[in-house]
Amino acid sequence: MQKLIERTEYLEWLKRWREQQIIKVVSGVRRCGKSTLFEIYKNWLISDGVEKNQIISINLEDIEFENLTNYRALYDHIKAMLIPDKMNYIFLDEIQHVDSFEKAVDSLFLKDNCDVYITGSNAYFMSGELATVLSGRYVELKMLPLSFKEFCIGLDDLTMTTAQKFNRYVEYGSFPYIIKFRSTRKEARDYLRDIYHSVLLKDIVARLKISDVTTLENITKFMLHNIGNIVSATKIANTLKSEGRSADQKTVDKYLRGLTDSLMIYEAQRYNLKGKMFLKTNSKYYVVDTGLRNCLVKGSENDIGHILENVVFLELKRRGYDVYVGQLEDGEIDFVAVNGEDISYYQVSATTLEENTLKRELAPFRKVGDNYPKYLLTLDEIFGSADYDGIKKKNVLDWLLEPSVSEIR
Repeated sequence: MQKLIERTEYLEWLKRWREQQIIKVVSGVRRCGKSTLFEIYKNWLISDGVEKNQIISINLEDIEFENLTNYRALYDHIKAMLIPDKMNYIFLDEIQHVDSFEKAVDSLFLKDNCDVYITGSNAYFMSGELATVLSGRYVELKMLPLSFKEFCIGLDDLTMTTAQKFNRYVEYGSFPYIIKFRSTRKEARDYLRDIYHSVLLKDIVARLKISDVTTLENITKFMLHNIGNIVSATKIANTLKSEGRSADQKTVDKYLRGLTDSLMIYEAQRYNLKGKMFLKTNSKYYVVDTGLRNCLVKGSENDIGHILENVVFLELKRRGYDVYVGQLEDGEIDFVAVNGEDISYYQVSATTLEENTLKRELAPFRKVGDNYPKYLLTLDEIFGSADYDGIKKKNVLDWLLEPSVSEIR
């Protein structure tokens, strides 16, 4: 049996919300590990004294439960299994397959002895409609594929250097299945293409009722080519038109929303650091997994700067930050990371060993008139501390492998 990779931060989140009178929702792109996280958590519950009959687990993609896709049938099935004098832990995986699922979930939520956990992959489930149907009654854990630290733990290969592991991480991808079964390059790419087509056809085409799949694919590949670049619907439409593949701005907006709702693509809005306001146009976008991009976009090996940006963006999201692009009057800071009162700035560059490159990367920091932490992340090997008037330079691989808050505790 393959050893499960402990998703420590996500597991700690579930523990914190255990038996709280609120629905726990785990969202994330297809195959990022939501079902496995439930298995890890259920194993932990049992180790903590919970009896197996207190756990009710239903995966709605399993043919065994195909008769439960009606909300009333699902509720009646679970109600019959409840133990009256004990807490019941209810796990509903891929709940979007149940019509009006919120009626069953709400009824269980109202019971004092039901601790309810649900997941879903469908873009309908992930988008704003979730807030409408479960308004005020849920908390959400937003999952991503494996972090670099989790990838290294799962790879468990002492013959590889950290740099070699990172190269495999960005090339093969961070989906748990790929590392779990030690996939070859071809197997990894075949698997990633399958995820790509599943997301496009099941989570976007079906939900938005798209008939022109070719245009959707063209827009998707444009976005993957342009991770880390400022993008607008107008720019996409004009580019496609110049290549003889027309799509109006309204269509582009619709398809772009589908890509972000499906969690294949993430948006980083621009934030005006002087005016302290969000800019509604010309955002940057990043892909949920660089391996997914690599199997669809040729020549990405020459784009290490944007690939590094992508990895750092996702890691900041994993660490609980809202991430924005810092807009200055005559430049920008790659990322402004915000978590309540916790704010920090990040510049990302493959290398700053050349003096002019270093000056260019440090310059935006010096235009910011506050004392929040500022970090320059590169692939350069750094011995000891590197500090430029309070701006700390770190090796990005060391930064990715830093202990988490829960590990420090």
